[in-house]
Amino acid sequence: MTASSQPTDSQEINLEDFETKHRSGLWLNRLVFTISIFLAVAHIYINTIATLPELWVSAFHFAGFGALCALLIPAHPKWQDSKIAMFFDGAIVLALIGMVLYIIFFEDALYARGVTFNTSDWIVSSIAVLLSLELIRRTSGWFIPFLILIALSYVVLWGSWLGGMFNFPGLSLETLLYRSFFSTDGMFGSISRISWSFVFMFILFGAFLVKSGAGDFIIDLSRSLASKMIGGPGFVAVLGSGLMGSVSGSSVANTVSTGVITIPLMRKAGFPARFAAGVEAAASTGGQLMPPVMGAGAFIMASYTQVSYVTIIGVAAIPALLYFLSVGFFVRVEAKRSKVISTESDDAVKVSQVLKSGWHHIVPLTVLVTLLVQGFTPTYAAGISILAVIAASFLSSKHRMGPAEILDAMAQGAKNMSTTAVLLVGIGLVVNVISTTGIGNTFSLLITNWASGSLFYTIILVAIASLILGMGLPVTAAYIVLGTLSAPALFNLIAESQLLDMMVSGSLPEAANAVFMLVDPSAITALAQGMPMDQAQSLLAQVPNDFKGMLMDQALGAESVAMILVTAHMIIFWLSQDSNVTPPVCLTAFAAAAIAKTPPMRTGMTAWKLAKGLYIVPLLMAYTPLIGGDSETLLRLTFFAIFGMYALVGAMEGYLEDKLAIVPRALLLAASLMMLWPNLDLWIQFIGLVVFLCIFMVGNKSYKKSL
Repeated sequence: MTASSQPTDSQEINLEDFETKHRSGLWLNRLVFTISIFLAVAHIYINTIATLPELWVSAFHFAGFGALCALLIPAHPKWQDSKIAMFFDGAIVLALIGMVLYIIFFEDALYARGVTFNTSDWIVSSIAVLLSLELIRRTSGWFIPFLILIALSYVVLWGSWLGGMFNFPGLSLETLLYRSFFSTDGMFGSISRISWSFVFMFILFGAFLVKSGAGDFIIDLSRSLASKMIGGPGFVAVLGSGLMGSVSGSSVANTVSTGVITIPLMRKAGFPARFAAGVEAAASTGGQLMPPVMGAGAFIMASYTQVSYVTIIGVAAIPALLYFLSVGFFVRVEAKRSKVISTESDDAVKVSQVLKSGWHHIVPLTVLVTLLVQGFTPTYAAGISILAVIAASFLSSKHRMGPAEILDAMAQGAKNMSTTAVLLVGIGLVVNVISTTGIGNTFSLLITNWASGSLFYTIILVAIASLILGMGLPVTAAYIVLGTLSAPALFNLIAESQLLDMMVSGSLPEAANAVFMLVDPSAITALAQGMPMDQAQSLLAQVPNDFKGMLMDQALGAESVAMILVTAHMIIFWLSQDSNVTPPVCLTAFAAAAIAKTPPMRTGMTAWKLAKGLYIVPLLMAYTPLIGGDSETLLRLTFFAIFGMYALVGAMEGYLEDKLAIVPRALLLAASLMMLWPNLDLWIQFIGLVVFLCIFMVGNKSYKKSL
């Protein structure tokens, strides 16, 4: 049975609850379709051929997608059919067009006046900022506009009222508007550039994949792979949501598209409804962790860290695998406990048959990965991969993409991008305030002080902050804000942790000793032989902050320092996902609950439990070389992490192949810690593995007897 043959009742319920109430009408649909096609073609041209000023392109990007939002989403749901509201929204579209033309034709005049505002500069820049706030309010609610207003007013008003480390003398309103609108630091800065280049091209690529039938292929492939597994329908959700989420870039959209298939399938097999919804929510959340797309996070991370996109997705693969395995372990445990049966018939489609009929869907992804590995830019790779989708579709008799299908895919890609575009442009205002005021460094110092220099407590504080921000911000926006604020603190603590290990073991390079010569010449002998941790911490604390950067480069090497920076950002990116599944605001879990018809908050708690990998894997990143380690180290870490997470799931659930008594459950918890705890000797990890395997085999034997 293919995905398309499933009943659609659940889908209708879900779409009503979780899609924005867009305007409709024949003339409006045609207008939106035309604008969408124009924006898609223009962005493809900009990203492949054109050499236009980035400020112009960013302004055009915001105006185009802002116009789509204004036309599709009324200022208030009750005004959906109001002609008066439509008139004012038409005025917003004209204002957005005028904003772009003003930048193109009057930017030079501003600099000719010595960057002194005249009346029109004041009006246009102010309206642009206000339009950004209003469009974000329509698409994402009040939280983000409120956050932007707080940030902007901090610069010109109340920052000077504060005492202590958060005091900021202030800037004039003219300077703030200039930096927000005319410079490449505010609305039209690096975040906007990422939006109109990498993010748009990959969202368009995803729209073409879906139009070509790749979504059905992913579900069918997942079902054929998981049909014979214990708890097979649950693994369909894990596999399907992981594969789909790597392309869709939205956890809620992932839940909507795959949950209407997988949740009824899991319920039919015997899984509890709330558990089925939780699995779908947890698996869909992990979709943004799965290379090669990872939502927009991979592109923003590459921009922040100056590490190539290919490297980012390369180091993200193993952590993503661990996350999906952790969700899969919960599925297997619950399948055993609930005596889940398979819903697949004996004549279920085999993997070979699915691949035979849909192998051409793999071609575009192969082209994408090959081009990225060969060193082509992500935008170029995405563009060629879109052409590969069209070409590969002609290898199918059902989903050949003619001119109509191509235009539909372009229009859908542009509409999918509209809310993301206005959001990322608006978040640029917050990023500009953070960089202008230096509050990012202040916040990092504050986190370090609160955590008393502890890496573990710092990660807890970042997790709490990400959850609070995630209640009002989408995942990408939460990562941008939190990454800007707290990545320096995490980076310093992880780097210092590795540096201290080298000092304790006596493996510090000779070049790094020169820095310590300036601090305490008598410590050189102890450094060469190794020293106690407390002595190493005391010595490192004496190094002036101005010299610590140089010390880390000399001791760890430039490549290791870069990987530590990626690790810090990857931890924050992972923790930013937790708002999807953590009550009280967890939209992904709520979407799954609507499909399963289960209590939203209780479903959120279940999803939060199943998504424990969001917290365990970042801890492994922080304390082990899970990112950037050599092949042998990664193999060992991954091997023991898999069994350690399975043991932890069993200990949490009190069930591993069969119900666990108190003593075996305690032993299983100890075994999981022995395999997951960082930097333990190999023989200790093997003892943990043996304990786990013994409990597993005893439970399996007991389970078979009970059948």
